[in-house]
Amino acid sequence: MSPILVLGIGLLGCADGPPTREEPSGVSAASADPEMCAEHGVLEAVCTRCSPALVPVFQARGDWCAEHDFPESFCPICRPEQGGRPLAEDLSADGSPPDGTRVRFRTRATATLAGIETTAAVEAPWSGGTEAVARLAWDATRVALVSARAPGVVASIQADVGVQVEPGMALARVRSAHVGGDRSRVAAARRAVDVAGAALRRKRDLLGAGVTAEREVLAAEQALATAEAERGALDAELGLIGGGSGDAYAVTAPLAGVITQRHVSVGQSVDPSAPLFQVVDPSRMWAEIDVSESDLASVEPGQPVRITLDALPDRGFEGTLDYLAPSIDPRTRTARGRVVLDNTDGALRANMYGLAHITTDTTSAVVTVPSAAVQRAGDVHLVFVREAADTFVARRVRVVARSGSRVRVSGPVAPGAPVVTTGSFLLKTETLKDSIGAGCCDVD
Repeated sequence: MSPILVLGIGLLGCADGPPTREEPSGVSAASADPEMCAEHGVLEAVCTRCSPALVPVFQARGDWCAEHDFPESFCPICRPEQGGRPLAEDLSADGSPPDGTRVRFRTRATATLAGIETTAAVEAPWSGGTEAVARLAWDATRVALVSARAPGVVASIQADVGVQVEPGMALARVRSAHVGGDRSRVAAARRAVDVAGAALRRKRDLLGAGVTAEREVLAAEQALATAEAERGALDAELGLIGGGSGDAYAVTAPLAGVITQRHVSVGQSVDPSAPLFQVVDPSRMWAEIDVSESDLASVEPGQPVRITLDALPDRGFEGTLDYLAPSIDPRTRTARGRVVLDNTDGALRANMYGLAHITTDTTSAVVTVPSAAVQRAGDVHLVFVREAADTFVARRVRVVARSGSRVRVSGPVAPGAPVVTTGSFLLKTETLKDSIGAGCCDVD
């Protein structure tokens, strides 16, 4: 049987005798998402100055600061460390009350005084596509991690974070005994090629005069080939290191872009194992989107996508779903998608968040509720449904998409169900402040 939390007037016992309850003793700043009341410095949803009907509810729980007219547990004057947020007890294993948990007021009048308001969940057509959370990231094909080409010591830094660079531009100068030795060996190898070439020409002249045997010419040709091979190997190795002279070489940018990270200083010992700079070409970005498992049947690569960002609400960015992962994240039950976006004006920045609307060919009826009806508790979302005039049931739902003030949800919320809007946060705190599953508890 689902646990029932009873809110009445005065601490009363159930008919069968409720178990002992403990007052809240911990603070959870993440237990509420509502915005703060700017005037009074507490969460808007439980501001007793703005909603006097909540006063008797907190007073009956013994949570009241008569001096300042706020609940004692999060009075912004007595307990500034609370940040105007209410207390929350330990949650269940996954951070939320079980589906079907009931909250019951002692009387209908008490429910009215608490300011509980409901509205019907609406079944509406969700045509033209689906929505998913989007996060901007660098185009991985346009990100370069620049490392040292040989062990050494940094002699100077030529560029820093924020500098626009071109391919081949020097970023740092490194002095390396390895490079100095390689350059000496290259010089010796080139001299060996010259000597072997001169010896071969002399042998051929002698062969033409009948003074030497042909096998001596073949041996000279072999010696020249060996010398050229050694020189070629050393030249290739120095070519990877880059330009310079003596024991110094330059660390250069491999592509045009902006330096976004620098992990090196003058005098630091470096080797090829650790990157010194990150260079990014931001003219093209990736929007990484999390497509819900329930939407995968209608989503496929090639579909048009429109991205709207929280930081740029007046702009939309068009793209195409370029990639959809073949696996689902077992924690979020979503598949990662990717949209390539043009960023020639530089308005897009990595780690911006927004919403992706994926245009599909399907139209389906879905359940939507006002955003005020959805509360987050631990790792899940809750919607409270009115079961009777004084009783409300917590329903676990999954937020599929958001559009304006409406939220598309999936779960045990039927179309037409009276879902709580105003007062839903209060109901959530009542489900969290007790040990879920302990039985009845009577709180005014």
